[in-house]
Amino acid sequence: MLPVPDVFNVASVANVIQLAVAPAFLLTGSGAMIGVMAGRLARVVDRFRELQDTGGWEHVGQSLEMTMLLKRSRWIHRAIILSTLAALLVCIVIATLFAAVEVGWNPSRLVSLLFICAMCSLVGGLLCFLREIALSTDIIEEFRG
Repeated sequence: MLPVPDVFNVASVANVIQLAVAPAFLLTGSGAMIGVMAGRLARVVDRFRELQDTGGWEHVGQSLEMTMLLKRSRWIHRAIILSTLAALLVCIVIATLFAAVEVGWNPSRLVSLLFICAMCSLVGGLLCFLREIALSTDIIEEFRG
């Protein structure tokens, strides 16, 4: 005879899966943003190396561009750190939800706090990314004007 599953536990796990779907989508979006940011950082680094190989700091124009590239790389780096922290916090939220079902614990305050921290970190990362975008468009305006 097959064992009868504990209906309460199955329902609890199903409920947790439903609760974890929204943070999982957030995790996917954060991952996509981190990929975009990493791509921008790679282009900044490549341009910096190209300028450095052609005399870099010795030429005034190249030196100014390299300084701007350094600023941009710092802003992208901050954005990646904050976005990665947000993704990690979302992972902890999901793990906490599942662990709470197993232990029989109500994690609502902890999950709320972690999710708020994740959102604040994501907002910070997006603001840093926005600043990097502004710096990159400033360079275009300088060459144009």
